[in-house]
Amino acid sequence: MMNMRKIGFYTLLLSFFVLTNCSKNSDDDSSQKVDKTLNLQATGDSANDILSNDKYTKLLIEIGYVTGFKPTTESITNFTEFLKEHTFKEDIEIIYKELVSPEKDSLSLNEIADLETTNRTQYNSGETLAIYIYFSDAPAEDDDEEEGLVTLGAVYRNTSMIIHEATVRSLSAQSFFITDADIETATLNHEFGHLFGLVDLGSPEVNPHEDSDSENHCDVEGCLMRAELQFGGPSNKGLIASSSTTNTGTIESACSLSGKTILSLLSNKNAKGAATVSLDDECILDLQANGGR
Repeated sequence: MMNMRKIGFYTLLLSFFVLTNCSKNSDDDSSQKVDKTLNLQATGDSANDILSNDKYTKLLIEIGYVTGFKPTTESITNFTEFLKEHTFKEDIEIIYKELVSPEKDSLSLNEIADLETTNRTQYNSGETLAIYIYFSDAPAEDDDEEEGLVTLGAVYRNTSMIIHEATVRSLSAQSFFITDADIETATLNHEFGHLFGLVDLGSPEVNPHEDSDSENHCDVEGCLMRAELQFGGPSNKGLIASSSTTNTGTIESACSLSGKTILSLLSNKNAKGAATVSLDDECILDLQANGGR
């Protein structure tokens, strides 16, 4: 009888170890399924995937924001409408993640990328394409407020974006007519235009319209992606819009846009009844040729 009890006890003990080991292996397998490399490509590399439903049918946008610097509901609504207008993604989900401040006086693009590595939780999976947008409480390291050369946002990978929310609010405070939501919307839409591959960053031009003085921007007056008139142009100072990674791993800005000029542009649009800026026909042609609406 005693031997039978011992056998039963050891059988139970063996089962426990087997189940525990299987559980650990299952967890390990689950963590290994996340392939982050698909979200660590160059700006514009996922243009067709974002625009079309050929590979991904859902956009999952993770917004990480420092406490107190969450974007306005209005701008996120406008941004979502912009995405639905130019892509075939009908299933767009926004999730928010509140973050503690990194306690920095300013941030470089490399520091921003490091923060993404620490805080980002969503990556491409199945038919879902994940985007990460970080709303920061710190300005960009090269800002010169006295000269009005301020960075509102940047895209630095195929699914990664930074919005310097503290700078957005500081800029909107200079106008009685332009709101935080107006500037957030213009910045989000312009930066996402680069993730769409505009201009010639992954969505080839149907007709030539890239600004010869400002690479990866449109030369059509009034376009959201135009740099010269709307965002400061060939001076290459101001609002960083997109970036590339060098062979040494340093993330560098590929263009610059002026915060003061976007405020002026939005003021002009506001006087006409709407503080919004749209894509021109040439940019829309490029998007449509690469799988967009």
